[in-house]
Amino acid sequence: MKNFLIRHFVADYENTKDIKVRESYGKLAGVVGIISNLILCGFKIGTGLVFNSIAIVADGINNLSDASGSLVTLIGFRLSGKKADAEHPYGHGRIEYLTGLMISVMILVIGVQLLRSSIEKTMDPEPMVFSWITVAVLVTAIIVKFWQTRFNMSVGKTIDSAALKATGTDSRNDVLATTAVLLAIGMEKLCGYPLDGPVGILVAFFILYSGWVLINETVSPLLGKAPDPETVHALKERIEAHEGVIATHDLILHDYGPGRVFGSVHVEVDASVDIQESHDMVDNIEREVYKYMGVLLTIHMDPMDLSDPLTLKVRQQLEEICTRMEEIREIHDVRVVSGITHHNVIFDVMIFRSCKESEAALRERITQELQTYDPKYRTVITIDRSYE
Repeated sequence: MKNFLIRHFVADYENTKDIKVRESYGKLAGVVGIISNLILCGFKIGTGLVFNSIAIVADGINNLSDASGSLVTLIGFRLSGKKADAEHPYGHGRIEYLTGLMISVMILVIGVQLLRSSIEKTMDPEPMVFSWITVAVLVTAIIVKFWQTRFNMSVGKTIDSAALKATGTDSRNDVLATTAVLLAIGMEKLCGYPLDGPVGILVAFFILYSGWVLINETVSPLLGKAPDPETVHALKERIEAHEGVIATHDLILHDYGPGRVFGSVHVEVDASVDIQESHDMVDNIEREVYKYMGVLLTIHMDPMDLSDPLTLKVRQQLEEICTRMEEIREIHDVRVVSGITHHNVIFDVMIFRSCKESEAALRERITQELQTYDPKYRTVITIDRSYE
């Protein structure tokens, strides 16, 4: 079914890096979610009212919130696909994250309302009227929700959409919640005690938990989360594969929505190589990275003197210090200005985000370590914090 829908409603469906194709995937997922959830909502609320089950009505209301969420997703994908304009030069891609945040808040509101009504039902229980029609409706709902889970998870993975992956997670929680309602009906039939209210409370907690998880997942990219380590590794590997690149550092990636990643990086090159040649190389790297990874990259060149024996020796000594001090991630941009009485050693130190030591104390420790090799060293250290 999934492949049939994609082939018939998503043009050029294999080109998932294209923003328009992603938009088509998102619209399809939104429409499928709206239709299927509205059908489930109608059946569940109708069945719950007829057979006096607050848990089934609550589950139906949850499906209504899911349909509303799918509508918001549909609108969000449409708006996020808008081209960049004068006021938003980086595009509108983050609307997809805002969409997820809106869905999360809606889920929390529904969860609170459901929790209140379920507590009231627990305080004043009423027996449910058992019916095989009820059982059939709930079993059908479980099957549909399980299919929704697989559909949204698969599409979310295909186009790398956090919003659709979150929707898939929400559908999975619905499968568990509806199964709990079904079990409550069966247990009440066997033991005769109304479990409708307590099960409604469990469903409410499922909804609240789902909303809280979704909020965390959607707020993180809006605040500016660290890039995926696999992306960082692949990007550095592609850059450093070029013969003229000595090393890379200070990589920064800005995510303005799926398919809209901007970045900058420092690339160390041999200072003895003609600057036009090095410039041509980094131009080629920028185009290659955009073509194969979709990252609009700006490269800053750092010329390194590879002919000075003292500079090479100091670099080696600093690398040894780096391996001994667990706070240091890497040392780069090493320059040495030699003199008669002392040598000025100028370099940058990138520390891990978890480092709690003050920059002044860290500079002092590094200087002391370096001066064990030669007391004539004087340091000028810039502390960087990793954005990777």
